[in-house]
Amino acid sequence: MYAVIESGGKQYRVSEGDVIRVEKLEAQAGVAVEFDRVLLVGKDGAAPVMGAPYVPGGKVTGTVKDQGRHDKIFIFKLRRRKNYRRRAGHKQAYTQVQITGIHAG
Repeated sequence: MYAVIESGGKQYRVSEGDVIRVEKLEAQAGVAVEFDRVLLVGKDGAAPVMGAPYVPGGKVTGTVKDQGRHDKIFIFKLRRRKNYRRRAGHKQAYTQVQITGIHAG
């Protein structure tokens, strides 16, 4: 069984046991989280249940494994011959979640 969920403005295809990194959630490690924005639920060999936009009663549960930050990316701006240089860096925060259950509703 698999599902497509929406979290933090992005969509993820998940199955039970998967470990995904989503945009930062306000939850400590070991806490159960629930994703109620389920766009699609499918089973192998069967037609998927699609929502409009969400599957009614559908939810995906998971457990927070870790909070962290991605590697730093550098932003560099340059205007040639104008003595203009700007350098900045950014580390995006994430939450690592292990999927424990998928419910079609």
